Amino acid sequence: MLYFLGQLGESLAAFNVFRYITFRTAGAVVTALFFVFLFGPGMIAGLRIRQGRGQPIREDGPQSHLLTKKGTPTMGGLMILSGAVTSILMWSNLANGYVWCVLFVTIAFGA
Repeated sequence: MLYFLGQLGESLAAFNVFRYITFRTAGAVVTALFFVFLFGPGMIAGLRIRQGRGQPIREDGPQSHLLTKKGTPTMGGLMILSGAVTSILMWSNLANGYVWCVLFVTIAFGA
């Protein structure tokens, strides 16, 4: 969505920065970071309530996992995926078919 602000660069030079892939990449990284920092604690709390005791720990695994991995929610990838999808939708060129293809594949593999 913000990619299309680059088209306003013809009237205001400050909007030309949205045409540069490096600026959009940095913006996407910062957006995903803030999204995860903002919504992450609430998602973790919700996952703890939903999953109860967390993932069962195998007895034949490393001894360090018996104590440290106990009660860990197992769907933390949901935070990463939601941050990535949000920043892709905000900063990429949505008129490009490859963006939609990669977005669909990313969500499909994350599901």
